[in-house]
Amino acid sequence: MDNPSAFPLGEPNDAFAQYFDGQSYLAPLAADDQVSVANVTFEPGCTNHWHIHHGICQILLAVGGRGYYQIEGQGPVELKPGDVAYIPPDTKHWHGAAPSESFAHVAVMPKAEGASTEWLEPVDEDSYRALA
Repeated sequence: MDNPSAFPLGEPNDAFAQYFDGQSYLAPLAADDQVSVANVTFEPGCTNHWHIHHGICQILLAVGGRGYYQIEGQGPVELKPGDVAYIPPDTKHWHGAAPSESFAHVAVMPKAEGASTEWLEPVDEDSYRALA
């Protein structure tokens, strides 16, 4: 796969593959006991499942290709390089590539005692394909 961003593509995201439909790649960029920063690249048509980050927010910096994110109860929002998505703590959401284009974002996640991620159901295939 051609890397759509200036950040490293990383390795196949095998540790979280069960929570993705399609192939994704993970490149850790920086981390300490306060924050984690990683580039996540999605092959065309790849999304993660709905999920909730309990106790922490998530910031997505779109850096390549075209993708989407969606917060439960709201419509999908297109992401292109330079766009920023803020996901509040304890908010059900998903993100990933457009159906026919790869996508990369840098995910910034604070670390907090007791924080966790709850993985839920896959994105509805028909609704997702309508984004094409």
